Amino acid sequence: MSKKKILIFDDDTSILEVVSIIFEDNGYEVQISETADDIISKVNLFLPDLIIMDIYIPVIGGVEATRLLKDHEVHHKIPVLFITAKNDVAFLSSKSSAVDYLSKPFDLDELERKVERWIS
Repeated sequence: MSKKKILIFDDDTSILEVVSIIFEDNGYEVQISETADDIISKVNLFLPDLIIMDIYIPVIGGVEATRLLKDHEVHHKIPVLFITAKNDVAFLSSKSSAVDYLSKPFDLDELERKVERWIS
């Protein structure tokens, strides 16, 4: 049985490092990116089961990157979980078809629960 795959977009390298280690230790295959402007090509290559997306990521931002994904004829069903330090995350999540969100700083156990919920 193949591992479930998580693609993480965040410009905070410490978050990328910690979150990827946690999910790799939990048996997931993880890829990371500090920008989201090439989301479709990254998704085409990796074929993730779930995407964790920072809303305020260079160059185009997580909301626009998620819209590109949701408009794609093949990849539109991949669940996207938003993470951000901004307090408008609930509004932005609902406007861009993200399945769920977490505000930074987030509890790692809560992140694991949300990932498990949406990746199954």
